[in-house]
Amino acid sequence: MFDNMNIILIIYLGYAGTEKSMTKKNILVIDNDKIIRDSLCKFLSFEGFQTSGAGTLKGALAKLQKQPYCLVITDVNFPDGDGLEVLETIRNNYPQTVAIVITANGTIESAVKAIKRGAYDYLSKPINDDDLRLAVGRAIKQQSLISENVSLRLQLEQKYRLENIISQNYKMAKIFDLVEAVADSKTTILMTGPSGTGKSMLARAIHHRSSRHNKPFIEVSCGALPDTLLESELFGHVKGAFTGAVDNKKGKFLAADSGTIFLDEIANASPALQVKLLRVLQDRQFEPVGSNKTITVDTRVIIASNRDLKDEVKQGRFREDLYYRINVVTINLPALRERVGDIQLLTRHFLQLYCTQHNKEKLGITDKTSEYLERYSWPGNVRELENVVERAVLLSKDKFIRPDDLPASIRQPQNWQQKNYTPMSLKQALAEPEKNLIRQALEANHWNRQETAKALQLNRTTLYKKMKRYGLYAEAEQLGLT
Repeated sequence: MFDNMNIILIIYLGYAGTEKSMTKKNILVIDNDKIIRDSLCKFLSFEGFQTSGAGTLKGALAKLQKQPYCLVITDVNFPDGDGLEVLETIRNNYPQTVAIVITANGTIESAVKAIKRGAYDYLSKPINDDDLRLAVGRAIKQQSLISENVSLRLQLEQKYRLENIISQNYKMAKIFDLVEAVADSKTTILMTGPSGTGKSMLARAIHHRSSRHNKPFIEVSCGALPDTLLESELFGHVKGAFTGAVDNKKGKFLAADSGTIFLDEIANASPALQVKLLRVLQDRQFEPVGSNKTITVDTRVIIASNRDLKDEVKQGRFREDLYYRINVVTINLPALRERVGDIQLLTRHFLQLYCTQHNKEKLGITDKTSEYLERYSWPGNVRELENVVERAVLLSKDKFIRPDDLPASIRQPQNWQQKNYTPMSLKQALAEPEKNLIRQALEANHWNRQETAKALQLNRTTLYKKMKRYGLYAEAEQLGLT
């Protein structure tokens, strides 16, 4: 059917999120020979495609701008341009493009040129209808994989959007403002706070908020690997570098080139590894284990620690120069017990999430259950709350989550008695609970002292004195809430 044709490029072009237009695939045929153009359109129509034609590159590009085409078939020689340029145009503007080159007088050089410009395959003529069907079928499968990957990436971006971090706490609001300011920079970020407060999720949100969002995000838990393997994991190694190194291995820093690497539990890094990390942060250069070859990367670094690194420096376990190198922008994530106002918000979110995931129907939680959740100290923070809600969704037999659906540790009174007696005055013993109660009331009333005093049945002067005594007033001043 195509014996009289010179060179034909077949480009399969798809769009994520356009399911309606993809139900019956649209094909645009670009050829200045009307007979060839019409015959291609007729053949492809018999194959079940919707087709239209264009005789010039200008006309073809105009049609591409008006509507999505799944497949583009184009000759190379046109009065108004080179057909190979279509590959570059579509590759730059439509990243889900798959191309196949079919040629009667092809050379290795022309094949390489077409592949470099985005062609998926290269076929020599003469080619029969079955070969063309097979080529298009392979291109469609390849494009389906690309489309699926794009869809998954979009889902990840939706999942890790900053807006998905649920909070109405003033401290978290300050963190969100800081993230907005630094997300698109190359600045190293240090995140501190107890385990389970969401450092990993926030790191992903920063990545997806930046211009690197289409590049890799690599997460490494420095506490999950022994020192002997961590250096190889981060920087890679060459064959024979140590016992068991049977092949060359690319490290995580190189895998995250042009993207972001998140180093969690950095305090577990050995002194030798800390020296190497310092150089990477300063010069973005390193050598794989057992190699003298220097590798340069453009990797954004986000670091997290659940330990006080300043204290680690004092104890001689963490390098002072590395600490000051990573302590450029610090984000301190508060424990959940400091965000009591967020507990109900997070509970509702997790309840909806796990009801959908486990195909369960729950109408909500009872008021008594909410009291238990808000009273609990949450040593495991947000991660622990998430696990508790998922457990309740799975085990509850009622339409509402009730206290009996919670673990026994949450239903027990908290902080009112100590297992081991420590001599102290009654005033000292009650200071911390009083401070926590005042903080909770302030947060519930958006730090409005008049409303807080009214809720606590105190006069404003007494509340002010207590805030000063417990450092809450200084905290409010620092955050601009006075």
